[in-house]
Amino acid sequence: MKNKTQTFEQLKEMIKDYPTQSGVYLMKNEVDKIIYVGKAKNLKNRVRSYFQNLDHTGKTKALIQNIRNIEYILTKTEVEAFLLEASLIKKHKPKYNIRLRDDKSYPYIRFSWKEKFPRLFLSRKVKKDSSVYFGPYTSGYAVSGTIRFLNRTFKVRDCSDNVFKSRKRPCLTYQIGRCSAPCVNYIDAEAYRNEVEGALLFLKGQNKKVIKNLTEKMLELSELEKFEQAAKLRDSIKAIKSILEKQAVINEQSGKDQDVIAYFGDERGCVVETIHIRQGQVISNRSHFLNLNPQDPLEDEREWFVSFINQYYEENIIPDAVLVGSDFGNDLNQLLSKVLESRAEQEVQVRYPTDEKGRKLLEMCLDNAKAHFEKELKQNEEKYIGLDEIREKLNLPQRPVRIECYDISTFQGTETVASQVVFEEGVPAKEHYRRYRIKSVDGQNDFASMSEVLGRRFQHAEWDDPDLIVVDGGKGQLSQAVKILENLNKSSIPVAGLAKARTESDFKALEVSQSEERVFLPGRQNPVVFRKNSDGLNILINIRDEAHRFAITFHRKLREDRTLESELDYIVGLGEKRKQQLLTQFNSIEDLKSASPEEITQIKGFSRVLAERILLQLNEEDEENKV
Repeated sequence: MKNKTQTFEQLKEMIKDYPTQSGVYLMKNEVDKIIYVGKAKNLKNRVRSYFQNLDHTGKTKALIQNIRNIEYILTKTEVEAFLLEASLIKKHKPKYNIRLRDDKSYPYIRFSWKEKFPRLFLSRKVKKDSSVYFGPYTSGYAVSGTIRFLNRTFKVRDCSDNVFKSRKRPCLTYQIGRCSAPCVNYIDAEAYRNEVEGALLFLKGQNKKVIKNLTEKMLELSELEKFEQAAKLRDSIKAIKSILEKQAVINEQSGKDQDVIAYFGDERGCVVETIHIRQGQVISNRSHFLNLNPQDPLEDEREWFVSFINQYYEENIIPDAVLVGSDFGNDLNQLLSKVLESRAEQEVQVRYPTDEKGRKLLEMCLDNAKAHFEKELKQNEEKYIGLDEIREKLNLPQRPVRIECYDISTFQGTETVASQVVFEEGVPAKEHYRRYRIKSVDGQNDFASMSEVLGRRFQHAEWDDPDLIVVDGGKGQLSQAVKILENLNKSSIPVAGLAKARTESDFKALEVSQSEERVFLPGRQNPVVFRKNSDGLNILINIRDEAHRFAITFHRKLREDRTLESELDYIVGLGEKRKQQLLTQFNSIEDLKSASPEEITQIKGFSRVLAERILLQLNEEDEENKV
């Protein structure tokens, strides 16, 4: 159901006609942007509570003040409402929802049985693709080391699918005894899978004798003075132990996987800690900092903590049991169990631990949450020092939580592009980065290009306005940016120009000196002075340099694509569709020239004759250019 923009009283009146069944409600602001997503067993009662009880926290008060319409989606069950809420939060990233903002995804070891000759991958996403996933782990480096070790030990292939399909004879890996060469049918599928099964048992914790056997073999090689081979085994053992060796043994007899989730915080924020236990061993943990006060009686713990759990398992492996650090009661625990079971397609237990082993796990989780909370606060204090310095020096009305910087890049007046880089709370927010190809400007005209970019950027009313815009340049570039913002009715947004340091040479004294980076403000003659290497200045320099890097990278890619595309235009029998396939498959013209006919024929629609014709013509042009 969709509603028109409403006033506060109109919304209250409208809610009287809301259904009493389960569903998800979406609160929107004046520009029709979703600012909050919630779930409810009874939509009418839940939404009405926002307008009846006005004794809310500051965050909820701000939410209510910005609501201009409310939509809802009905679901058959409360479980479906939970699932839909998590997917909508992930998709729309509403401003007032608790969101997992950690962009560091967990590394997993993935194994796909659907392939005839499967192999091991490092994966950072868990998909429903019939694959088996092991983890989550905290170190991608250690995961890569483990995969290399398992490939060598159990002779699992490590080549890509394209290479595997195109091989006519075994590679060096087979020659040195590290692969059974399934690519050329030196081993049948059943025998290969039996070998691979040993690697899976090891990952499941059922083959711990492997480490013992490796250690004994390493010592034997050392005694025989085969130190190089012994060192390789030592490195393999080290990589395996970094993941599978016990950090804390909970129950050696337990074959179940468990997660423990608890939180700690005060008025300064909150850390939610997750600990992952696999086969009785603690294999990893992760902390998530949330900007809320868990001790505030107006903060609904059941609302935000349950929402966290719901979102967390949208992308992560769901274990056999989840121990939570709050006693929600049997009804909510059972509901969460059903939600996770519907995702995992297996039985999942959610409970507050009351047994001795469970309490010890919860205590360990809380200790980690406290330690990470103090660490996060210390890092935030250092970060906010720089942002507060920027606010003070530039006379900003508030701390610049969101800073945007733009850079124009062109080469000899062609392929003009621009970058939009965003820092939130002093660090890159890469999900908000944007690249623009300039469409309305011929030749080099930075003012017109910037005008187009900012105009296109502010067409997106769903994006939050920045607290500060930084432009690369001095007073000239700054004045241009001010005019553009005035034309866009965005003159209320603060803007500053950051001019690069100037290098000056004194040839008589044989000395080279460099001035400081200079920050200019509209209407001010002299630059603002920051302390050298101050936290605030470093934030401004970092975002300027990041915008420049991002633009240059995009521009370079377009030039390479254009070079490749132009050379492909002259190849007989190569249509537009096939040309685009080559542009997608190969990063540059040099990559294509160095490819083999077999690699090109792996692309759908490319015959051997066409592949050889492409390589022949490209290489002939090289020979002609040398003459």
